[in-house]
Amino acid sequence: MSIEKLLPRHRDLYYGGAWHRPEGGYADSFSPSTGENLGPCAVASRADVDAAVRAAHEAYRSWRRTAPGERATVLRRIAQVMREHREELAMIDAIDCGNPVSALMNDVDIATQLIDYFAGLVHELRGSTIPMGEGVIDMTVREPYGVCARIVAYNHPMMFTASRLAAAVAAGNTVIMKPPVQAPLSAYRLMELIDGIAPPGVINVLSGGTECGQALVDHPLVPKVTLIGSIATGKAIARGAAEHLKHVSLELGGKNALVVYPDADLERAIKGAVAGMCFTWCGQACSSTTRLFVHESVYDQVVQGVLEGVRVYRPGLPTDKATTMGAIVSREQYDKIMHYIELGRQEGARLAAGGRHPGGAELANGHFIEPTVFTDVTMDMRIAREEIFGPVLSILKWSDEDEMFEQVNSLEYGLAAGVYTTRLDTAHRAAGRFEAGYVWVNNAAKHFFPAPFGGYKQSGNNREESFEELVSYTQLKNVYITL
Repeated sequence: MSIEKLLPRHRDLYYGGAWHRPEGGYADSFSPSTGENLGPCAVASRADVDAAVRAAHEAYRSWRRTAPGERATVLRRIAQVMREHREELAMIDAIDCGNPVSALMNDVDIATQLIDYFAGLVHELRGSTIPMGEGVIDMTVREPYGVCARIVAYNHPMMFTASRLAAAVAAGNTVIMKPPVQAPLSAYRLMELIDGIAPPGVINVLSGGTECGQALVDHPLVPKVTLIGSIATGKAIARGAAEHLKHVSLELGGKNALVVYPDADLERAIKGAVAGMCFTWCGQACSSTTRLFVHESVYDQVVQGVLEGVRVYRPGLPTDKATTMGAIVSREQYDKIMHYIELGRQEGARLAAGGRHPGGAELANGHFIEPTVFTDVTMDMRIAREEIFGPVLSILKWSDEDEMFEQVNSLEYGLAAGVYTTRLDTAHRAAGRFEAGYVWVNNAAKHFFPAPFGGYKQSGNNREESFEELVSYTQLKNVYITL
C-alpha cells in the first residue's frame, strides 16, 4: 500500500463528535526517516480550543452520569478496534515519528492492554463510610473533574494518545488529547477508526503547537491538565495552571542511572545496559538508562561487552520490519543530539562507538545517528548531567559506594534507576538509596503493568499505568447525613 493511502484522510480537529477546520490553519508534517512531506496537519488556535473545550464540557454533563459498566464497554470497543488495525496504526507512527514499525506494533498492544485494564477498574472507584455515631451516616464518594487535557510526547504517539485517555474516561471525565506536534497523524487515524463509539464530545483531539497547549492550560473549563514531556514544558504548564489552581499531573524527563556491582552476573548486566538504552527508539525514551555506573573491578569487561552489544542496533528505514533502530523525530532534535556528542568529545570523554550519521543513499535524507557510547565519563561533564534524549550512553567508573550514590542522586532528575547485583542485601540497599520513583533490580527500562510509573524530584509528580492513575482523575467528596 502506498504511503498516501495509508495515512489518515482527515487532518482537521476532532471535537464534539465531528471534524472541524481549524481557525489556526495548517502546518506540514515531515517524515524523519526520508524527509518526505506528509501533508498538512491542523493547528488549533485559542478559538479552536475554546470551541472544543465547550463541546467536551457539554458532553461531560451526561458522561459523568453514565453507568460505570457502560463506560467500560466503550473503552473495550476502542481497544478491540485498535487491535484490528494494529499494523496500520504502527505503520503510520513509523512514517511520522521514525521509530521501527516492529516495535510500534508492541506500542499498540500496550495501549490496548492499558485501555482494557482501566475498563476493568471502573467499579473500583469506591468511597468509604466513616462512623459518626447513632443517627448519622458519613460517607465519601469519588467524582470526576470534568474536561481533562492530556498533552503527550512524540516518542510513543499512538500509545500515549490512546492509553492516556483511558483512565480519565473510565473515571467519568471527558478528554481533550493533544498529540505531539512532530507526529500527529496516528491520532487522526485513531479518531477515524473509533468515531461514534463514545458519545460526541467525550474523546477529542486537538493538534497544534504552543498556542494550543497554552490555551488548554488557561481555559477555565479545564480543571485538570497533564503532560508527558520535558521539565521545562512541565514548569511552564505548572506556572500557567497555578493562576487557576488547576490540578496538574506531570511525567517529565529522566537522566536515569544503572549501577553494576562487582558481584553482578556480568552477561546479564551487559545485556541490561544495552537494552536499557532503548536504542530501538534512538534513546528517545524517558526511562532510558543513559548513565551506566560500573564498578572499577569489572569496568573493562562491561565496556567491552556493551560495545559488542550495541552492534545489533543499526539505523534503518522504520517501515522495514527488519529495522532494529529508527530515526530521530526531527531535525531540531537531531542537531541537539549531535551537539551533545561534540560536547562529550570536547569535555574529554572517549567516544568508543558511533556518534555519526550512518551514511548510505537510503538513509541520506533522514535524521539517523549511530548508537553512541562514551567511556571515561565523569559527572562534571554535560553529557552525564543533562537529558540528551538520544542514542548516547555515558559509562562512568566507581569504587566507593557512598560517593557513587552521591553522584547518581546529584541531578534534578529522579524518574528511574536500576541495579545489577546477585546479593539481596545489596539490591535492597541500592533500591533504598536511589532518589527515583521507579527502580529495577537486575532489569532495565521496562514497564510492568500495573506497577505505578512516575518520578521523584523534577521528573514528575504523579503515577501512571496503575490504579493510582485512575484515582488521580477523581476528586473526593464527603457527604454527611443526619437521619
